[in-house]
Amino acid sequence: MPSRIKFSGAEKDITLDELEDAIHHARNAGAKGTSYVYAVLSTSGKIKEVGVDIGDDTDY
Repeated sequence: MPSRIKFSGAEKDITLDELEDAIHHARNAGAKGTSYVYAVLSTSGKIKEVGVDIGDDTDY
C-alpha cells in the first residue's frame, strides 16, 4: 500500500511557488510522473492541500 505525502500552504491557501516546491519534494520522495495528485479545495476553489502517493503502488 502506498504512502501519501501531503503539503499545505504557509497561509490558508497554496501559492504557485509552494505548489512547485511540493512537486519537487514529492519527486525527491519517490513519486513518479504517473502518480495521481489529490487536492483539498477551499469553498472559493483555491487549493488548500495537495497529496501524492509514493511507494510501490503508484502506477494505476
